Amino acid sequence: MNSPLIKIDDKHLPLYRIVWVSDVPHFCGEEDCLHEGEYEVRLDIDDSVWANRSERDHVIHALNGWYGDNSEPEKGDWQ
Repeated sequence: MNSPLIKIDDKHLPLYRIVWVSDVPHFCGEEDCLHEGEYEVRLDIDDSVWANRSERDHVIHALNGWYGDNSEPEKGDWQ
């Protein structure tokens, strides 16, 4: 990973601010909702940004890379 920043919509956010990423698109059914079909990216201190599907997938990929993709269990010296 080259940078700890990721671009969502028109914002460059540090990855360490991301608390969780929605797995399903937002749906509240209200007529004036501006985020129907978008994915919520929850930030620290009660803040959120909204991403489309490709941005959400990019965020998840970047977080996995930043935290270290642990798809393979680490083997200690004892194994």
